[in-house]
Amino acid sequence: MDTELQRKAKDHLWMHFTRQSTMETSGVPVIVKGQGHHIWDAGGKQYIDGLAGLFVVNAGHGRRRLAEAAARQAEELAFFPLWSYAHPAAIELADRLADEAPGDLNRVFFSTGGGEAVETAFKLAKHYWKLRGKPTKHKVISRAVAYHGTPHGALAITGIPAMKAMFEPVTPGGFRVPNTNFYRAAEMGAPADDLEAFGRWAADRIEEMILFEGADTVAAVFLEPVQNSGGCFPPPPGYFQRVREICDRHDVLLVSDEVICAFGRLGHTFACTGLGFVPDMITCAKGMTSGYSPIGATVVSDRIYEPFSHGDVTFPHGYTFGGHPVSAAVALENLAIFDEEGLNAHVRENSPLFRAELETLLDLPIVGDVRGDGYFFGIELVKDKATRETFDADESERLLRGFLSKALFDAGLYCRADDRGDPVIQLAPPLTVGPAEFREIGDILRGVLSEAARIL
Repeated sequence: MDTELQRKAKDHLWMHFTRQSTMETSGVPVIVKGQGHHIWDAGGKQYIDGLAGLFVVNAGHGRRRLAEAAARQAEELAFFPLWSYAHPAAIELADRLADEAPGDLNRVFFSTGGGEAVETAFKLAKHYWKLRGKPTKHKVISRAVAYHGTPHGALAITGIPAMKAMFEPVTPGGFRVPNTNFYRAAEMGAPADDLEAFGRWAADRIEEMILFEGADTVAAVFLEPVQNSGGCFPPPPGYFQRVREICDRHDVLLVSDEVICAFGRLGHTFACTGLGFVPDMITCAKGMTSGYSPIGATVVSDRIYEPFSHGDVTFPHGYTFGGHPVSAAVALENLAIFDEEGLNAHVRENSPLFRAELETLLDLPIVGDVRGDGYFFGIELVKDKATRETFDADESERLLRGFLSKALFDAGLYCRADDRGDPVIQLAPPLTVGPAEFREIGDILRGVLSEAARIL
């Protein structure tokens, strides 16, 4: 461990979503190198990156051509804003994203990350309805335990009370409906023995909320294709088609929040394409550049763009670094890698093998459920497998932070142990990995989870 780096970190670095007190006792892991699906710490130890950084490094670490694309663009034009001006990289990337998006989603508003993309969609929905003569449509609906970002507007859409309590009052108008955790269906009073029936039940709760609040007050529904927080809840068959019908029936916009799920995570450039529905907006970020430079985007339908396209109307919203030329150039090169190497098809072909490897862990007493899609899976941990009893807050603290997070890392696997819902381990490796890496990840998980079951 580099003691000088640790001292500087302790004295000056404020990390995100991190208990700063950990630096006082055990220090902080310092990651210095990445190559393919591996990362190395300052002491030279190698780890599998089982989370692609943070659902980001989809094309893998150490892609020289992405760094070179950034350097070429910076030498030509390092920066210029998209405020009444444009530059080729942003134009070409907008064209590429519009080509990939389904239906009539043809307009791209750039930001620098996922939270900003969600914030943009929230503000745009409210502005759109005002221009359409329906100013009372300002409320937004999302799902329980869903994470949609930390800006104050996006925080109103986020469905995790503990993340909002210290910032109250947040932007008003956010309402929650049940998520699609079929493993916990019985606890919600939902159909627990028929996945499609459960999907209809969950979608109908959205309509119920729209009617309860009044359709003339609801602007949009925000949903992730596979919900991240809580541990990778996939949509039941027919769920999104039914939600689309509900939104159309009540004149409510549907936003597909694909900050995690876009760019190959589920085997398609945009996850909604693979799931067979066309939203009114897509929010995206993370994997667009595989993390080599920050960028985000809100892709918008012609319907929403139309009232902004004529007269003196302006959307009074933007970001200094939105659509940054270097980031846009890197994104274009990253998408070229996807095309050349067939990464989307690679994920679709290998996802069943990844699932099968993780499902072998279901023989462990602590593993209750394995769920997800593409290269995005969650393993829910339980106290009692027969009753599906979960851990209380103190037990979860001891399990995740007291043991699992460190034990998995020490065993050579970087992944996520999360208890924003019930305790889960999340896996989302670079899209370049295959069966050999699945087995390596599975072996590490088996060893650590077997030990966790013994010590609890």
